[in-house]
Amino acid sequence: MAEDPTLGIRLNRICCIGAGYVGGPTMATIALKCPDLQVNIVDMNEPRIAAWNSDNLPIYEPGLDEVVKACRNKNLFFSTDVKKGIEDADIIFASVNTPTKTQGVGKGRAADLRFIESVGRTIAQYANRSKIVIEKSTVPIKTAEAIARVLTANEEANGGRKNFWILSNPEFLAEGTAMKDLDKPDRVLIGGQEQAAIKVLVDIYAHWVPREKILTTNLWSSELSKLVANAMLAQRVSSINSISRLCERTGADVKEVSRAIGTDSRIGPKFLNASVGFGGSCFQKDILNLVYICQQFGLEEVAAYWQQVVDMNDHQKIAFTSKIISALFNTVTKKKIAVLGFAFKKDTGDVRETPALTVCDMLMKDGALVHVYDPKVEIADALQEFKYHDIEVNQSQFIFTKSPEEACDGAHAIIILTEWDEFKSYDYEVFYQKMMKPAFLFDGRNMLDHKVLEEIGFEVHALGKARTAKNHSSEQDFVLRASSAYLDGKLGAYPSSA
Repeated sequence: MAEDPTLGIRLNRICCIGAGYVGGPTMATIALKCPDLQVNIVDMNEPRIAAWNSDNLPIYEPGLDEVVKACRNKNLFFSTDVKKGIEDADIIFASVNTPTKTQGVGKGRAADLRFIESVGRTIAQYANRSKIVIEKSTVPIKTAEAIARVLTANEEANGGRKNFWILSNPEFLAEGTAMKDLDKPDRVLIGGQEQAAIKVLVDIYAHWVPREKILTTNLWSSELSKLVANAMLAQRVSSINSISRLCERTGADVKEVSRAIGTDSRIGPKFLNASVGFGGSCFQKDILNLVYICQQFGLEEVAAYWQQVVDMNDHQKIAFTSKIISALFNTVTKKKIAVLGFAFKKDTGDVRETPALTVCDMLMKDGALVHVYDPKVEIADALQEFKYHDIEVNQSQFIFTKSPEEACDGAHAIIILTEWDEFKSYDYEVFYQKMMKPAFLFDGRNMLDHKVLEEIGFEVHALGKARTAKNHSSEQDFVLRASSAYLDGKLGAYPSSA
């Protein structure tokens, strides 16, 4: 791409600040689709950059290895030299973490923008000419305005004449399918005020995305659209999970209900599979951010509406775990429990906000010996997530195994927490033979053939499907009381069954 006559800048060098789950795959795809562009990904995390330059990438994403290997050191580069990356670039993507604040005003709800602000100040420090600056991170509405103020104030203070055009280009990737999502996106959203800058980014995506799928809006609509998209998707998960609880009380089957409503073209089938709950770095964080924004504008009823999506997700995880404890005769003390899957979803090693965190925490606080098998998660990652949530872990109770057989050997129960495809192909009869009896299986993803498992001998507990009436009401009563105890912070004091 030559120099843009309107903006007066070259357009052949891209820098992405942040080499994480969004920046890495997105920039790798741009490098693949736009061989005339040089793409530099910079990050101050030296081990992460070293991993990007090795055969063992720092994140697992199907198809990512092949794209990186095809482009790396040709027109795709990874470096810790942030200064040079900014100086060389014409277009800068900001793709850094925007976690929920853990202290101060807005604690637990507002987005922590210190990293995105730091990006703005770093660009202001090192920029040697005018740049297009693009928000790729998920941010609250009006963040672009804050970045612009930082850049403009620093430029004016230094007596310079550089221009900075701010665009919003939120990602709509799903971990596990990110490369497919990038290759054939439902839409690309670009928000901005300067049409010439918007056109630059449109032309980049137009290398492989049909122009009718490239949507342009103002900055504020683009920023808000990302939050609302995640909130709507999470809402569907919590909605069907709420119905799964009703199904367990009434004798309806949530899978049949999901199929019945999913065939309605106005509703559709996606995100209607009952589960132990949603996880990942985005859904809860973005909804809580949306709640905070609504509260800041005095929209308390709107805030309460979206808060219920998160509350329902918390209740689903707690109720599922309480049901496990109830079924295992109201105690799991010193009982080996096999947990299959710790990642928040299949085809990723990401454990951020994984439902497994709550499940394992509750089980261990009741004395269980939790043995985990996940094909892509390391115990260090799991322990780091516990630490992030200020949850102390007795490592004699929390063990990662090298195989599902090892996890299930001598276990009282198997719990499915991640929908890995390989879990469907296991020989559960072999597991059953080596388990304590009665052998329980709790399917937190409703992914296995429960009839076959029952024929093997398992006592199967599915989501959204009532078991026999025997002991049903007492189990439900236990679940309600145990859930209340967990939410009240009485993590080790489960009520006795009636």
